[in-house]
Amino acid sequence: MKSLVTKTHSSTQGLKVVRRWLMLSVGALITAGLFSLGLIIGRMPPFSSWVTDPQFFKRCLVVHVDLALIVWFYSFIVGLFHLLPMPGRARRVAGHSVGVSAVGVVLMVLSAGIEHAEPILANYVPVVDHPLFLLGLVLFAVGVLAAILSGGLWSREDAHAPVVELPEAVVPGLRAAGVVIVAAAATFFAGWLATPTSLEAGAYYELMFWGGGHVLQVACEVAMVVVWIVLVGSLLGRSPVQRKTAAVLFGLLIAPHLFAPLLTLEGTQSALYHVGSTRLMQFGIFPVVLVFLGILIHRLYTAVRSGELSKGIWRDPRFVGFATSAALTLCGFVLGAMIRGSNTMIPAHYHAAIGAVTVAFMTVALMLLEPLGFPLPSARWKKAARFQPALFGIGQVVFAVGFAVAGAHGMARKAYGSEQQIRGLADWLGLATMGIGGLIAIAGGLLFLALISAAVAPKVSAAFTRLKPNTTLAD
Repeated sequence: MKSLVTKTHSSTQGLKVVRRWLMLSVGALITAGLFSLGLIIGRMPPFSSWVTDPQFFKRCLVVHVDLALIVWFYSFIVGLFHLLPMPGRARRVAGHSVGVSAVGVVLMVLSAGIEHAEPILANYVPVVDHPLFLLGLVLFAVGVLAAILSGGLWSREDAHAPVVELPEAVVPGLRAAGVVIVAAAATFFAGWLATPTSLEAGAYYELMFWGGGHVLQVACEVAMVVVWIVLVGSLLGRSPVQRKTAAVLFGLLIAPHLFAPLLTLEGTQSALYHVGSTRLMQFGIFPVVLVFLGILIHRLYTAVRSGELSKGIWRDPRFVGFATSAALTLCGFVLGAMIRGSNTMIPAHYHAAIGAVTVAFMTVALMLLEPLGFPLPSARWKKAARFQPALFGIGQVVFAVGFAVAGAHGMARKAYGSEQQIRGLADWLGLATMGIGGLIAIAGGLLFLALISAAVAPKVSAAFTRLKPNTTLAD
């Protein structure tokens, strides 16, 4: 058995729901990449000195971050979530709610062009302080929550068919990711209630989103581990982790973070809220993720050593994606431990961490194309899919290292254009390295887009052909 990821005789409705959510996530990633071009050029010397309007880059940054870290991740997680066995009612709700989320995304993008709207670079959820942007953010969240709460968290698996056949350990993982997203929403709501509206806008949004933003990171880590299980399980032809073991580990991973809403009891200006949220993320994620990683590496090593898998496994895109994501995860953990102040070491850490999630999602997206009815059209495209995760991952590593070098020498974060102070060779080299890595990562992202487009284009072309009216030419 070469792969556990195979199409089942699921309803057409289920396939459509998964496709729609995954297309929303990919579309958001594409748009985020376009905004990132402006961000990279704005920080690379000598171009940084040419830009005198830092607000332009800050508006780009807000839209880029929200699309790349919120819309891309959580739309994709919803798409993965609906691969599970699901009642018809849940499919219908998710099919409608994706439209609600899509409208929200459009409003967020449009609001970035409002000239006098203030960009607030709050951690985790930066915003454009304008009703149009905030409405878009709320609509996106409502769509995601509706798709998760529609029944998939508790539906009986034996009563409904999954969209694709997945390793059994994936089921508790995807449900855990759904639970964490709901917990994050509850924390955001509690933060909104507990944050004084009299605060200055920057402080208000920073405090309100601080707790829930930390919880959202856990959902990404859970989903990333789920994808690791899918990739390794596909290579082995069996689930690499027993379902009971996975359920216990996923439970340990999410349990501490379910108490996050309670951290707002003393208000969002309290040490309990600020320090408690930070400590949960510092110590509540990496131990279980490392246990999962150790199990999966051991399974692969044993399979290669026994001859079950060939030594040429490193050429398989599933292995490349898993290995790249794992390497970025470890890089993110190390850089996170090196943070000593508010400098570019912080974005170095989170770009490695989110890069790990992104490359995992990209890999499984390419892997799911054929089961979802979008096969890559030729051997050339399949060959390109082998190195796409590595290309993107190498770019992210170089990007993070460049930021880390600059941060180690005190380079301030969230400074753009003329605000940025380059004080020496180390700063210059760090930012130049960051720029080169960013461009490599963008090349990897563009290749991902090209692969998705190549797979989807024949279906789109066929759909347009069917829409054309039949005509008969009379002599």
